[in-house]
Amino acid sequence: MRTVADGQFPSRGATSAAPRPRSTAGRVSTRVAAAARLGRLAEALSRRTRLGSGGVVGGRLLLALAPGAVGELTRGRTVTLVSGTNGKSTTTAFLAAALRTREPVATNADGANTPGGLAKALAADAARQVVLETDEGWVPWTIRQAPEATPVLLNLTRDQLHRHPEVAHLARAWRDALVGTAHAVANADDPGVVMAAMAAHDQTWVAAGARWTQDAVVCPRCGGACRHDDAQWACRCGLRRPQPQWWLEGDEVVNATGRWDLGLGLPGIVNRANAAMAIAASARLGVDPQAAVTAMRAITEVVGRYRIYLSPRHRTRLILAKNPASWAEALATVATSNTPLVLAFNSEGVDGRDPSWLYDVPFADLRGRPVAVTGRRSTDMLVRLEMEGLTAVAVAPDVAAAVATMPPGEVTVVANYTAFQEARRVLGR
Repeated sequence: MRTVADGQFPSRGATSAAPRPRSTAGRVSTRVAAAARLGRLAEALSRRTRLGSGGVVGGRLLLALAPGAVGELTRGRTVTLVSGTNGKSTTTAFLAAALRTREPVATNADGANTPGGLAKALAADAARQVVLETDEGWVPWTIRQAPEATPVLLNLTRDQLHRHPEVAHLARAWRDALVGTAHAVANADDPGVVMAAMAAHDQTWVAAGARWTQDAVVCPRCGGACRHDDAQWACRCGLRRPQPQWWLEGDEVVNATGRWDLGLGLPGIVNRANAAMAIAASARLGVDPQAAVTAMRAITEVVGRYRIYLSPRHRTRLILAKNPASWAEALATVATSNTPLVLAFNSEGVDGRDPSWLYDVPFADLRGRPVAVTGRRSTDMLVRLEMEGLTAVAVAPDVAAAVATMPPGEVTVVANYTAFQEARRVLGR
């Protein structure tokens, strides 16, 4: 299959072939500059030997040789950190696009969001404006390295239970890290995010929504019941939803001074929420909201997410869903049509080995449409569908074979992380 090549953010392979940005060596110590050069050599060797894109290994080598590199490489630059369980990559792409309407932006567009990837992105591009997607577990470390950075905090839900078994624990780690931070842009509809962001000196609150509330029924501050009533939520301890300065009304993002129609190239309510967060963050940095919206509209895929693959019989869109909240959002995104679905499900590595959360995902709305399953945990998916009275039309060895069982026309593939990466390889052949 071939891919539609109109997305703003190319695949890793295409990114690695791009011209290398100018070096940051003149602005850092000799040690960091030398370590950055060795990191680039490691990247090139990794690509030459086809072991990978090389970005992470180069960044890891840089940090091994110069542990303080991230601190040095962020000094004197305007740094924004985008983090949350879901939506990091898309919000980062939206925010970087908005800021590029004013000046160049350094960012980790490949999605490498742990220390090695952050270091690599900072060393590869000397732009003054920096936007870094940051793994939620590494937010405290990153803020220690870059204390002047502004965090953009999206949401906190269950994900990779072998790494983050308790959402409240992660919220408290964020709160402790943000003490002393000047400003945070935060989702007012997520209790864990609100508790953490209140530790900053000042906040920009965005009503980005939180349709998934199963991980927000317990107050992250006191452990009591967090009561949700329409858009409002509150706990007896006093933690409650703050008044937002930005919010969504249908397809428009709104603040006290105006409203802007989004008209995004990415589907779903969840991406409108990501855009609202990015617009609020970019406005604080001086970007006109209309200019930000116009730039965001050009984005039709992000690191393979929402990419469209064309074959003689099918037009296949690929969606990533890696935990119960994002699966619920993905299914809600496709619920407005009867497009056939392929569900690809693994449970290894970054997926997390415990797939029991699958029973929290609402599959009932899939009734009446063709569904095929694939992946190394396809049996778990089959059982889950049977619990909803659904029967898969096919169990296939890979995504391409599953798509081939569908009638000609549109097909949507929803896959968790390792299944998503495999789908990219299979569909891209």
